[in-house]
Amino acid sequence: MDLMKVVEKEFAPEKSFPEFKAGDTITVSYKIKEGNKERIQQFRGVVIQRRGTGATATFTIRKMSGNIGVERIFPISSPFIENIEVNKVGDVRRARIFYFRNLTGKKAKIKDKNVSNAKED
Repeated sequence: MDLMKVVEKEFAPEKSFPEFKAGDTITVSYKIKEGNKERIQQFRGVVIQRRGTGATATFTIRKMSGNIGVERIFPISSPFIENIEVNKVGDVRRARIFYFRNLTGKKAKIKDKNVSNAKED
């Protein structure tokens, strides 16, 4: 086995987050330090991509702030991530939805995936 992989497994933080993929809308609770104060900031947006594996995995979230698109890359093993919450499960065909950057209005809407498979009686 590769020595780097052994070391990464040894020092990887043991946090469990829900499964999410590109197209999902998630909320990331992120710790921010300002001087000697700490606060938690919520960043809610659509996951554009996930890349990497293990301790080096990252994910990119895009949200609209007014008329400006804001993207942020989070490392999955960051000690500053407090919590990840999946708000909507999106139905997209691609693993990386960079085309989403150019869409506005109704075209920028992602279809919701039908999560419930149980039949209603």
